[in-house]
Amino acid sequence: MTTGWTWTYDRYDPEREPLVEALCTLGNGRFATRGSTPECTAGTTHYPGTYLAGCYDRLASVVAGERVENEDLVNLPNWTLLRYRRLPDDGPPGDWLSPDAGELRHYGVHLDLRAGVLTRHLLFEDARGRGLRVSHIRLVHMGAPGLAAQCTVFRAYGWSGSIEVESLLDGAVTNAGVERYRHLDGRHLTDHRVGFEPGGVAWLACRTVDPGVGVALAVRTVTRPARPAREAVTRTGTVQTYHLPVVPRRSAMVVKTLALRTSTDRPAADPLSAATGEIARAPAFPRLLSTHRAAWQRVWEQGELHAPGEAGRILRLHVFHLLQTLSPHTAELDVGVPARGLHGEAYRGHVFWDELFVLPYLELHFPGVARALLMYRHRRLPAAREAARLAGRQGAMYPWQSASSGREETQSLHLNPRSGRWLVDRSRLQRHVGSAVALNVWRYAQATGDRGFLHSAGAEILLEVARFWAGAAAFDPASGRYRIRGVVGPDEYHDAYPDAPTPGIDDNAYTNATAAWVLARGLDLLGELPEARRSELSEQLALDDAELARWEDVSRRLHVPFHHGVVSQFEGFGELAELDWDRYRARYGDIRRLDRILEAEGDTVNRYQASKQADTLMLGYLFRPEELRDLFARLGYTLDDEVWRATVAYYLRRTSHGSTLSSLVHGWVLARQKGADAWRYCEEALLADVADVQGGTTGEGIHLGAMAGTIDLVERGITGLETGPEGLRVAPVALAEIPRFTFTLCCGRHRGVRLRILPGRLAIRVPASPEGPLAVVLPGGRRFTVAPGQERWFRL
Repeated sequence: MTTGWTWTYDRYDPEREPLVEALCTLGNGRFATRGSTPECTAGTTHYPGTYLAGCYDRLASVVAGERVENEDLVNLPNWTLLRYRRLPDDGPPGDWLSPDAGELRHYGVHLDLRAGVLTRHLLFEDARGRGLRVSHIRLVHMGAPGLAAQCTVFRAYGWSGSIEVESLLDGAVTNAGVERYRHLDGRHLTDHRVGFEPGGVAWLACRTVDPGVGVALAVRTVTRPARPAREAVTRTGTVQTYHLPVVPRRSAMVVKTLALRTSTDRPAADPLSAATGEIARAPAFPRLLSTHRAAWQRVWEQGELHAPGEAGRILRLHVFHLLQTLSPHTAELDVGVPARGLHGEAYRGHVFWDELFVLPYLELHFPGVARALLMYRHRRLPAAREAARLAGRQGAMYPWQSASSGREETQSLHLNPRSGRWLVDRSRLQRHVGSAVALNVWRYAQATGDRGFLHSAGAEILLEVARFWAGAAAFDPASGRYRIRGVVGPDEYHDAYPDAPTPGIDDNAYTNATAAWVLARGLDLLGELPEARRSELSEQLALDDAELARWEDVSRRLHVPFHHGVVSQFEGFGELAELDWDRYRARYGDIRRLDRILEAEGDTVNRYQASKQADTLMLGYLFRPEELRDLFARLGYTLDDEVWRATVAYYLRRTSHGSTLSSLVHGWVLARQKGADAWRYCEEALLADVADVQGGTTGEGIHLGAMAGTIDLVERGITGLETGPEGLRVAPVALAEIPRFTFTLCCGRHRGVRLRILPGRLAIRVPASPEGPLAVVLPGGRRFTVAPGQERWFRL
């Protein structure tokens, strides 16, 4: 249920609680804390978690008789834990109270998106009618990225007495938030040290196992009325116990304030000294709350998208979670885009290709953050070069899953929960991730005008990815074309041909087309570089005319397969068996994870024309129709509207949508061609997390790419917006379900330009500036200018 800026859950449902905890996560781009109830430790219903951006740890486990290593985003000590119970005058203490207690009479959770504040209300009542109302207010400070706080208020109804409250700092946490990972070693914290400081401060210092990141948490607990604490330590934590009087019309309060510091912070300092020093300076809760609200107001001014109705409210939630994961503070860090946010442990917190869906929004609103995320890739360029060398290639081969070092972190085995069998994981063969990185570099520079980045770090990335593709393509004399063999496409289902002794498939259309695009852009970039920089890069990378001639040749003669008048997902796709989709839907209902269903039956999805998610159709997401037409023409193929529409229709019938990104891409592609089902797919993308359409996966962490993609669907997809040095290009697509919306650009010379879309009309307001008038190109090539300080309306 949503109302205005508040996301609300008005009843307690243990089965829904993991979803609530994920969607009520609070963060500031540096760290985040799941929206778990303070009364409970980790279990099947509740899972407290605090995650620091970029804080990974590597452990080895034995799986199916094999030793495997996994690098995980580490679950840090739980600072939120607070237990309480009644202390009646006429008997023993009551049980510890929690949402799972039989005395619970009311439970409500309210997430204030405008302020970044989570409030939880509980009402307990025992058999004698003695009521206790408990309210928790939590924030993770958006202005001071090392601070968080939680204020708990107790009110008695129909009785007077006291309550016992335990404020705990719990370091006995593990990574156990994803059921299918629980057989792996999740004990990432070691060398615990605990203690107390004057002023109600408890502290805990520890480190990760490998590479040994030092972590320190200092928690200041203050009560009203003020009471002394009975302090005790355990091997991995602290306990502060208070006895507080509660009477009708007079509340008792407990405030926990956290300071979190690590050995990776800059400037370098001892984490424990830094944490205890910061907590000593931290203001009281009212001041923290007011400065936190002010910081969020500044972020919203730069990043908000205004849209009406339920779709607008969900889009606002998506913006909120994107900005909690990747805030302006992220620009100061060496981190990538975690596919599941800082909201849980799914995908082990790894970085995939999701910046392809995330960066377009950040480029328009927070270009400094977008640049920092690209620098994460640049700092790991040496690792990508080494991976290419070990594979017998030149250039840079970026990993499908990345974490701290940039090495390949994709698991070698994965568990099918339907069959209970461990299977070989070949998803690391998704070499197309390199094209995504290169495309992000190019489009960031186009959107922001940051040629300095493109000509420096960006050029090194893009040229090395181009070099990899030129070497990966092998010439086939029989066809007179280049071919890229042994890969896995975005589909992910097809990792080999049926009964083939070797992994991978050949000539994935998406992989080959994007490789050709990268090679062409690499040549374009070399052509625009200043002579000194071009000479420097040519010397640094040992580029010569013969290699560049090969780039040109490969970019024009890469093979893209077709069958039955449509683009083939890969060579031989059209020869695979057709799946009886109706039979499987009737038998299983939800067949999003068709691969698991077939494997459990002793079959394999490799035998069928069935895709997990958009693959070939990803080309229609990345490129406008005219761009895609030109790309195929460069390769010597005709891809007119008729062929593309047939291709879209072909794969719509053969996709199970096992990824939240799939509906997003299909909605985008259909909206561009005014397809009848466009809104159905857009709506599924909007609901992917809030309705947990994947059946329990959101509780393990949000799907950040899908969330960001829905925002981009509105800002760029519906508007057809392109920013560039020549001005703005706008080609709106009518989508009746989102008839009007407004947003403001904050990048380059377009900073402060505001766009308003209404049915049949477009308004562009340009702020007063010395930049001069803004050029606008509308559909049909109509050209206009908008003067500084003016707003102009256009009919569409």
